[in-house]
Amino acid sequence: MKVDYIALSIPIFFILIGIEFLFSIRKKIRLYRLNDSITNISLGIGQQITGIFMKTALFFGYLHLYDHYRFTTLETSFVVWLILFIGVDFFYYWFHRMSHEVNALWAAHIVHHQSEDYNLSVALRQSWFQNAFSWVFYLPLALAGFHPVMFLTVSSFNTLYQFWIHTRTIGKLGPLEWILNTPSHHRVHHGSDPVYLDKNHGGTLIIWDRLFGTFKEEEKEPHYGITAPLKSWNPVWANLHYWTDLFQMASQSKGIRNKILVFLKPPGWRPDELGGSIIPKEIDDSQYSKFDADASKPVSKYLLTQFTVTLLLSVWVLFSAPKLEFLPLFAASSYIIFAIAVFGAMFERKSWSAAAEKWRLISTSLIFLTLFNHPAFIYIMTGALIYTIVSWLFFNQSLTEQH
Repeated sequence: MKVDYIALSIPIFFILIGIEFLFSIRKKIRLYRLNDSITNISLGIGQQITGIFMKTALFFGYLHLYDHYRFTTLETSFVVWLILFIGVDFFYYWFHRMSHEVNALWAAHIVHHQSEDYNLSVALRQSWFQNAFSWVFYLPLALAGFHPVMFLTVSSFNTLYQFWIHTRTIGKLGPLEWILNTPSHHRVHHGSDPVYLDKNHGGTLIIWDRLFGTFKEEEKEPHYGITAPLKSWNPVWANLHYWTDLFQMASQSKGIRNKILVFLKPPGWRPDELGGSIIPKEIDDSQYSKFDADASKPVSKYLLTQFTVTLLLSVWVLFSAPKLEFLPLFAASSYIIFAIAVFGAMFERKSWSAAAEKWRLISTSLIFLTLFNHPAFIYIMTGALIYTIVSWLFFNQSLTEQH
């Protein structure tokens, strides 16, 4: 049986985020911003929702190779589990490192690095397309004879381990820093300062970085984010913007060779006719500021409420997905993606966001109509209509107060 350990861990993620948020208030440290945090979590929602349609196919890719082409069959034992743990972490290092050194892979992975804050919500900020290629790096494990369920379990642990290291509240951990990936090591990885770029790619272990020359000690507090900030709260655009840059660069490049190299070279590379490679510059603190486009307080309160409802719907869809038929599942998934895109646009005060939000509210009851076939259907629909009407009034009131 294939268990989604990541989805099962969602409640724990939010409990820990809440603890860190309360800690930041007590210590009077501004770790969280509403606009950034909702965007981070929205990207996590989108990754899990789009993953519904990809995970099974990708899992069966590993399963097919294991069933038909494995060299041997490894029985379950402590030693086999330990070797698999080391193997998963080793191949994760190379997948992660290549995702920083090849433009076509960075176009997906960049999503995880866009936030200019660093807190536990950033751990949830994940690419919607990365899983389409990341699994390929682990195929040697299928050939070696590690059972697919064992692989899924260990790779899930590798992912879950990395949640807690996305924090500024934990300092260096003494001797553990030599072996494990820690918050200090991972803060370096998320730094946009030139000295920190493309360092500390490890998952659970930091030994691969030490062995292969990509390790960097944390010496000062990093500036977080990417060298050319996203400047958007739209999770859909966050997944597409670098692809747009690459295709535009390819269209402007001369010759087939350069057009292909655009996708294969490291980030920052450009052909000579476009000015050559871009060298990242040191960050001047006197000029540095984070992107912080924000809605008014009334609209922000409205967005927090609506986002919470959408988050609960997303969790329900994730756990109900195996039981749902394709059409209602696709409709609900599309609605969720549309909703989080609209929320991002409202934070940015886009001119079209108010009209889009009204269409979202109208479609809410239609989604409930598509999803639920239940003896208490009439009560569910009545509740959905009341929610839509109340939200509509709340939304119009928040717009009035904004002006």
